[in-house]
Amino acid sequence: MDERYNVYSSYLKQTYGEKVYKLPISIPDTCPNRDGTLGTYGCAFCGTIGAGYENLPASLTVDQQIEANIAHIGPKYKARKFIAYFQNFTNTYIRPDVFRQYLKTACQPDIVGIAIATRPDCIHPVYLDIMAEIREEYGVDILVELGLQTVNYKTLQKINRGHTLAEYIDAMMMLRAYLFRNCTHVILDLPWDTMEDVVETAKVISALPTHEIKLHALYIIKNTVMAKWYHAGDISLIPVEEYVNRVVTFLEYTRSDIVFQRLIGRAPKEATEFANWGMGWWKIRDMIDAELQRRDTFQGKKCDYLQGKAVRKFTDQ
Repeated sequence: MDERYNVYSSYLKQTYGEKVYKLPISIPDTCPNRDGTLGTYGCAFCGTIGAGYENLPASLTVDQQIEANIAHIGPKYKARKFIAYFQNFTNTYIRPDVFRQYLKTACQPDIVGIAIATRPDCIHPVYLDIMAEIREEYGVDILVELGLQTVNYKTLQKINRGHTLAEYIDAMMMLRAYLFRNCTHVILDLPWDTMEDVVETAKVISALPTHEIKLHALYIIKNTVMAKWYHAGDISLIPVEEYVNRVVTFLEYTRSDIVFQRLIGRAPKEATEFANWGMGWWKIRDMIDAELQRRDTFQGKKCDYLQGKAVRKFTDQ
C-alpha cells in the first residue's frame, strides 16, 4: 500500500540516501517542573526517569553511550548513519557552556544529526546560537523536539505542564529564524481532550513552521500523579478504536508536508499501569493504516483552512 502520510523512515532514507537510526542519549539534566523552578513532581504523566526507557544511564559519557548504541543498533539494523538523540528530561535546561560541550562530544564520524528534546519554555536564543555554531562547525543537522502534548490550555494546566500554548508558539517563532528542523510531541488521548481538541491541535501545529510531529497514546506510568487518578477512577481512557479514529482525523487536518516520526509509541510493561491497551505498537499502527485505507483518506485531506480560506472566492478566479 502506498504511504498515506509522510513516514519518518522514508524521509530519513530520502534525505541521507540510506537507513538512519536515532541513538538515545542521557545526560545528567532535570526539568524546571521538577527542581522547584515551576514545580517539584513534574508533569502528571511523567515518571521519575522521564521518557528514556531505552536509554543507557547518564553516568556513562556521551562518547560511551554513542559507542555502545552503535555497536548494538548498527549490526542489528544494518545502519551506518545515526542521529544522536538527547532524549530524557529537558536537554536545554543546563548551563550553556555545558550544553555546548555535550553537543560537541556527540559530533562523531557516523553522526549525521543531533536531536534535542526540550520544553517550549526552555528555548532561548543563547542555546539556539550554540546549536547553530555546532551545525556550522561540524556539518551535522539539528532537530529540536518540543513537548506540547495538546493545545488545550485547560488540559495543559490539569497535567501540570507548567506552560501554556503561548510558550510553544513563542518557541516555534524563535526556531523559525534558524536552519533547524523541529518536531512537536502530542498525546492524542489525554482524558479531558475531545475530538475538537484533536482537530485544533493539528490545525495550530500546521499553521506554525512545523517540520515533524510525534504522536503517542497516553501511558499510565507507575507512581505518578496520573496513576493515582487512574486507580481512583478520576480519569477514564478511550478505547483503542477511538484512538485510531483520532489519529486518522489528526492526519487529515495536518499540513501535507509535515513528517510523522511516529503515530503510536511504546513503553515497557514493567514501568506502566497501562500502555497501548495491552497491544503491540505495530498492531495499532496496522489498525491506523487499515482505517486510512477504509476511509480512503490521507494526510492533509482536510487541511484547507490556511492562507485566507474565507477570501478564496475572490482570489481563485
